[in-house]
Amino acid sequence: MIRDFHLADWFTLANAFCGTGAIFAAMRFLQDGRVGDLLWGMALVPLAFVFDALDGWVARQRHGASLLGRELDSLSDVISFGVAPAALAYACGMQGGWDWLVLSYFVGCGVSRLARFNVTAEALSEGAAKVRFFEGTPIPTSVVLVGLMAVAAWQGEIGDNLWFGRLDLGWQLHPLVLLFAVSGSLMISKTVRIPKP
Repeated sequence: MIRDFHLADWFTLANAFCGTGAIFAAMRFLQDGRVGDLLWGMALVPLAFVFDALDGWVARQRHGASLLGRELDSLSDVISFGVAPAALAYACGMQGGWDWLVLSYFVGCGVSRLARFNVTAEALSEGAAKVRFFEGTPIPTSVVLVGLMAVAAWQGEIGDNLWFGRLDLGWQLHPLVLLFAVSGSLMISKTVRIPKP
């Protein structure tokens, strides 16, 4: 299988590698409590974004786009921009029952958004070489959420000190997690259309 990979596919796998590293860093933080581990994990998500941008650019330059590449891209994006941000949020202290539901909703929205893109990409391109707009916000926009969490971690505002505190609604809810609900909802929106560069 590896012999069939295009150069762009290796950049896509680097994206997945970064996302997986971010998840492991979140787990290491929960194990050892070193904020440096958490910050390293958060830094890997923007790096995954760089690899995500490069894989598309390389594919276009080398005319090496493939169905395998498109599937690899979506699966890597789920890891780096769906599961990894949710894991980092959990590590930051969004660990209540309502938080779990919201973070799971966020990941589910990301998976659904990518699946919809893969199914509708040809129709959305309207005969052009590539898709002209995104239907719903792209999943890599979760980099913004990771950036906010990185600021909170840098300031020591995680765990019991998480911004906006927590509410006890039978299960705990950290209001900050609602940004993940908004992000997920925007990803699956059919009315939000963003021109693709």
